Amino acid sequence: MCVDAARSGVSVREAYILPSAAEKYSSELVPLQAAAQKVFYISDAVAAKLSDTKNTQGVFAVCDIPSLPSDASAVDPRGIYIAAERLQDPANLGALCRTAEALGIDGLITGGCCDVFSPKALRASMGAAFRLPLIDSADLVGLLLSLSAREMRTLASVPDASAAKITDLRADGGVVCVIGNEGNGVSEQVLSACGERVTIPMAGRAESLNASAAAAILMWELVRNGVRD
Repeated sequence: MCVDAARSGVSVREAYILPSAAEKYSSELVPLQAAAQKVFYISDAVAAKLSDTKNTQGVFAVCDIPSLPSDASAVDPRGIYIAAERLQDPANLGALCRTAEALGIDGLITGGCCDVFSPKALRASMGAAFRLPLIDSADLVGLLLSLSAREMRTLASVPDASAAKITDLRADGGVVCVIGNEGNGVSEQVLSACGERVTIPMAGRAESLNASAAAAILMWELVRNGVRD
């Protein structure tokens, strides 16, 4: 992940590397060592203090947190976006980033979420948080209304059988689909700001899905159903 940050243009202030890791990953670490302003070789004891995981690879970096845009001007009105409202589990947010990048989603919009650059979220994203365009909005409702005014289709995902099935969605042009908080779903304010409500058809007795799992299905259907055309 440290190498991914360097390759993705993240500013690397310092790199801390175990000599054993420098030997084991000699070729892989070249971009990190070239990008870092300072490189330090450390002992096992220092690595144990730095690491917040049980099994460390022995490579650490101090990086500047990328500055994220916050308004509608950062959104391509012809693109496909996923918006996350108040997600609090960094593993969910990181997994969402990873899936969005894998499926070719144009960007992730966050509103009131946990820190996408926290260690747990970064690990779950497998570096996608460095590569996927991110927009962090302090006013998700206002952003959605602005996007609607730019003729983007705005969808709120809900566990409601009366909502339109995401599997039946057909559209041209840009779209943004909102996934809500793990416990409470999409807020009433955001629901009101969205033009349509969509749901994932489910069999069995489950009432809802994990946020990152639901987001994965929603994004897959948006791409599969030709919304990008």
